[in-house]
Amino acid sequence: MKETVSTAMPPCFERWCQRFDDIFKTKAQRKEFRHYLGGLLGESERKNLSQLAADAVDVSYHSLRHFAVRANGREIDINERRLQVMNSCRQTKISRGFSLIVDDSGHRKSGNFTHGVGRQYIGEIGKTDNGIVLVTTHLYDGRKSLPLDIELYQHGFSLPQGKEDPEFLKKPELALNLIDRTLNRGYHPGIVLIDAGYGNNTSFLFELENRKLKYLGGIAKNALLAHATRTKSDRRKLG
Repeated sequence: MKETVSTAMPPCFERWCQRFDDIFKTKAQRKEFRHYLGGLLGESERKNLSQLAADAVDVSYHSLRHFAVRANGREIDINERRLQVMNSCRQTKISRGFSLIVDDSGHRKSGNFTHGVGRQYIGEIGKTDNGIVLVTTHLYDGRKSLPLDIELYQHGFSLPQGKEDPEFLKKPELALNLIDRTLNRGYHPGIVLIDAGYGNNTSFLFELENRKLKYLGGIAKNALLAHATRTKSDRRKLG
């Protein structure tokens, strides 16, 4: 049974979409943007293009795929506009001193045609399997939690030159890039929350300190000792 009829969406949906219209060059792209967003808001657990098209009355897979291909590279512009809209509303305005949550999440995925897919540790199942991993940042200010940025982690095996490929970045490097996006917008977190995957990375912690950021997170006992020793040594050198 079809879930979605685009013409039946509430007026607030259309008003929201209109805020993004100038990002797209053609009327067809603006139309498919509404179809795509409406599909993501649907109740189906699967959010691939085939399922989104199957759930909607007046949407085709080919039109959605054409939109996704042509819109590639504009996801940053769309996300920046989303944050601008959110920050202009009283209910979703980004307040000072928020907590910035840095995390990565893995999701199982069959096949090998999707960028970044391969055998790696998948957090949602707690073991190594075929899938993709995404590095994300969220904010929490005591009342609301909002997504900020997301970046696909591409393991060396998914790149032509492996770990020597210019596009290869480790997860901490991706996380720092996302943190810098937040800082460049003028949003300065009160604290950065990280799990042990980042807390055990001394270089990552020093990069946070170089950015004058406070942080709190999981860390192994030996990593804590090594970090404390190195920090004390650095302070002696600076003194």
